[in-house]
Amino acid sequence: MWHKPQLLNALADLLFLVGAAALLAAAAVWLVRVPAMPVQQVVFETPLQHTRRGEIEQLLPGSLRGNFFTLDVSSVRQALLQLPWVRAVQVRRVWPAGLAIQVEEHQPLARWGEGYAEMINGHGEVFAALLAEDEMRRLPLLQGPQGTARQVMERFVAFRELFATVGERPVQLSLSSRLAWRLTLDNGMRIEIGREHPKWPLEERLQRFVEVYAKEMAALENRPAVVDLRYPNGFAIKVAAVDAAKLKGK
Repeated sequence: MWHKPQLLNALADLLFLVGAAALLAAAAVWLVRVPAMPVQQVVFETPLQHTRRGEIEQLLPGSLRGNFFTLDVSSVRQALLQLPWVRAVQVRRVWPAGLAIQVEEHQPLARWGEGYAEMINGHGEVFAALLAEDEMRRLPLLQGPQGTARQVMERFVAFRELFATVGERPVQLSLSSRLAWRLTLDNGMRIEIGREHPKWPLEERLQRFVEVYAKEMAALENRPAVVDLRYPNGFAIKVAAVDAAKLKGK
């Protein structure tokens, strides 16, 4: 063997690789078992509008166990998701001893249900959180049976865009247990839209009313208090202290 240089070189390379692997294994064991390189800095990369620093400082330390390499970032993420305003979290390590955290907070679109504590965001997700009373009152109110939050939210967004064309703003939309829709505008007008019908879509009923409203009603001194769209060929209006009158669709 000593007279075969190629074999000796191959053996030397093998011993070098074994030694390097042993050193790497030892380093890995040391990093795992020795409390070196603790996480020393946590940076939130997105501004937090509703979540308070005190809430984070109270909740986060319990999930910061281990060192930079052994820290379970999923536990940090799960801890932050417990906060009422937090919708989504991304956590990543930053060499040599930091964590970078991106938090997506709920953006309330409206109050939900009874309108006391629960809100709904633009994804149709219902969440419970505290908001200043005056801010809460300024939010629209959406209501509906259990499991209909996203459907009600999507309808509200569509109706809001439609009424913006005539300078009006919906402030309440409700879906009854019988699946009938009712819309209220900020001027106090209540619009009974009714139930879905395959030959008579909700959007067509409202579009017809909005067109007539823009041409004939917007300038009236006494605007309708109640509008009933549950007619196949038109709609009925009721002005305060005046009998309902049927107005044929254009």
